[in-house]
Amino acid sequence: MPTAAPGATKIGFLGIGIMGNAMAANLIKDGYDVTVWNRSADKCAALQAAGAKLAGTPAEVVSSCDITLAMLSDPEACLAVAMGPDGVASAMKAGKGYVDVSTVDAATAQEVAAAVRGAGGAYLEAPVSGSKGPAEQGQLIFLSAGDRQLFDAASPLLEVMGKASFYLGEVGAGANMKLVVNMIMGSMMVSYAEGLNLAKQAGLQQADLVEVIKLGAIACPMFALKGPSMIEGKYPPAFPLKHQQKDMRLALALGDEHAQQLPLAAAANELYKRARAAGYSDADFSAVMDAVASRK
Repeated sequence: MPTAAPGATKIGFLGIGIMGNAMAANLIKDGYDVTVWNRSADKCAALQAAGAKLAGTPAEVVSSCDITLAMLSDPEACLAVAMGPDGVASAMKAGKGYVDVSTVDAATAQEVAAAVRGAGGAYLEAPVSGSKGPAEQGQLIFLSAGDRQLFDAASPLLEVMGKASFYLGEVGAGANMKLVVNMIMGSMMVSYAEGLNLAKQAGLQQADLVEVIKLGAIACPMFALKGPSMIEGKYPPAFPLKHQQKDMRLALALGDEHAQQLPLAAAANELYKRARAAGYSDADFSAVMDAVASRK
């Protein structure tokens, strides 16, 4: 499979949400011929204005492109887009590649891989570490596994969209790594929210806590970035809370699979579930702050 290059490789992108829009935009800016698809076609308008072509189905995208990427919301969406009517597998053939950058469980990745490979194509899972800001800045981290030939061919694309790419081996390894990373991140956010709320209850200035943490051994870019808006009770979505809770759920299932107790993650997941029930599904995952602060 030839290495991707602007002007020579036609790229497809399925799923134009917060992340997909930014990632596809960076490919267009780098000179790639990009064809996009989204269930709600109106979300593709900005990319069309930037030069992207619009397709009516995932199959149309795959048919016209050499490498197709997908950033979809959950396992159900990934399976439907890959294997449903007019899906990816229906148009896949030898010489084409499918790179799924969604966050799903290993079993879903393996099922999609089997469908793509069964149709003659190459498959790579490459879930990303990073949210809206890194996606816009081309600073994502790709956790890849699957067909090494496709990883090598798609590496220039990953370099446009990210700052690092890891090849982790067989399909499923990328999904598992992403779930572990997001489980840690989700648990950290709950701990941070608890600390901010406890500081307030104890009569301390929350802004002082943000600064103390920023200067100490537990300094963390996520804390520094999210702290000020959490104090204000504002949660503009960079990584929607519903997706964080989905990842916590999948990580807990992975723990069950390996008989690994995850008591901290399980407790954090309950707070994300409470936040979803309170109407914060589409807010940033830092909105778990309100679930922590609630005394109901």
